[in-house]
Amino acid sequence: MTTFETIDYLKFGSEKQKVAFHTINELGVMEDLLDFDPILCGTIPLGIDVDGSDLDIIMKVTDYKLFETKVKQLYGMEEEFRVKQTSIRGVPVMKANFLYHTFEFELFGHPQDVKKQNAYLHMVIENAILKKHPEIKKEIIKLKELGYKTEPAFCKVLGLTGDPFETLIAYGKHKEIIN
Repeated sequence: MTTFETIDYLKFGSEKQKVAFHTINELGVMEDLLDFDPILCGTIPLGIDVDGSDLDIIMKVTDYKLFETKVKQLYGMEEEFRVKQTSIRGVPVMKANFLYHTFEFELFGHPQDVKKQNAYLHMVIENAILKKHPEIKKEIIKLKELGYKTEPAFCKVLGLTGDPFETLIAYGKHKEIIN
């Protein structure tokens, strides 16, 4: 099974994954933000990306002011840089977005450990599903090209109902993919 703790697996992936690997390393984001335990999540690591898919890097952030200052200092000069604090399911989070070369980056700060954040759990579950059922990859990509978000696309293909973000977590626990 793929380990997502580093981005080394990207070196051996698709052309887009290889370019992502080099772009992330050139920018130095994983090293620059090491104190926040960064992990690349989303569709590019899974090889189910579509045109416009971004590089989502999740982190554990408890000091939003420190995080905001650091990302502004490091990436504030990048094209279309923006940072905002918001709330997801009642939890304060911070997002920084910018363009670097051919990719949009989203740096996502949440107070929870990265391996307990939904983005990470969803990716681990989706990876396990794709390993077990590689035949659904094309269907997932097709749905994404039609505008589906990743979790709803997986739920549709698997015939799962309810809130796709919660349902996928429940599926992962039921199938013992996650605890």
